[in-house]
Amino acid sequence: MTKVASRDEYLEAMLAVERPGHAKIHAFYEHRVGMICTDPDLMLMPWDDHLVHRGDGVFEAMKFVDGKLYQLDPHLERMKRSSASIFLNPPCSWEEIRELILDVCRAGGKDSGMLRVFLGRGPGGFGIYPSECPQTSLYIVASDLHGPKAEFYEKGATAFKTSIPAKQSYLATIKSIDYLPNVLMKHEAEEKGYDYPFCFDDNGNLAEGATENVCIVNEEGRLVIPEFTNALAGTTLMRMIDLIKDEVSVTFRSFREEEILLAREVIIVGTTGDAIPVVRFDGKPIHDVRPGPVAKRIRELLIQDLHENGIQL
Repeated sequence: MTKVASRDEYLEAMLAVERPGHAKIHAFYEHRVGMICTDPDLMLMPWDDHLVHRGDGVFEAMKFVDGKLYQLDPHLERMKRSSASIFLNPPCSWEEIRELILDVCRAGGKDSGMLRVFLGRGPGGFGIYPSECPQTSLYIVASDLHGPKAEFYEKGATAFKTSIPAKQSYLATIKSIDYLPNVLMKHEAEEKGYDYPFCFDDNGNLAEGATENVCIVNEEGRLVIPEFTNALAGTTLMRMIDLIKDEVSVTFRSFREEEILLAREVIIVGTTGDAIPVVRFDGKPIHDVRPGPVAKRIRELLIQDLHENGIQL
């Protein structure tokens, strides 16, 4: 028969359990406790938080490099929109959340890393009704930054059309905790030996990657970006547009996979990788099968922008 433990026995056993990824955590904060901690063994989340068992919550992920936190305010603005769309109010002011994010980054004592903030419906039960939860939850964690392979920038990455369809439009535009379709896309990429999956909508138009936006440089040299009908508007993508628009013509419109194969460049844009060139799609070559100049320029501009405009920690 399984032992029924006392409070002290259970706490001791729980803290002794091996935690995968233990060394990657810098610091974290939970609003119920109200303190920052740097011991990953204590990074625990209530089972009955609807964020955990219902996916009822939103999140944001941003990076800090060389002591500069990038795109904090655009990430928070998107989180406000996401939380409002699911009728979720934070347990404190957005200004306080902003300061807590900076405090957690600094408490970790590392110059570079990823900062993630989770806003959930809160603990209170295992049902589906939001009314079970008397107060929303807030979790903030700083951890190691793991960027793409260096060879992606030098030789290019591969991508394919995943069998997982794009999310419904009203869900795609919310950065929700429920990332099961995204997870399945990544799983399929690993199973088939590709670096990145691309999903498409019901009309056969490109939507997005699993955790990144996708754009192309077409035959006329224009940067073409899928409309945000079945895709999330990425903070890195939107900043990229501001940085590159005076150098390259930018167009938002839908396009199919045939146009991907005719493109001069296919570029993945996201927080961790900035701009990653794709040189093969579904095993077929893109242009001359080499990273192109627009992808390289976008990455240069984003790196420069981080160092010039990132928030000093």
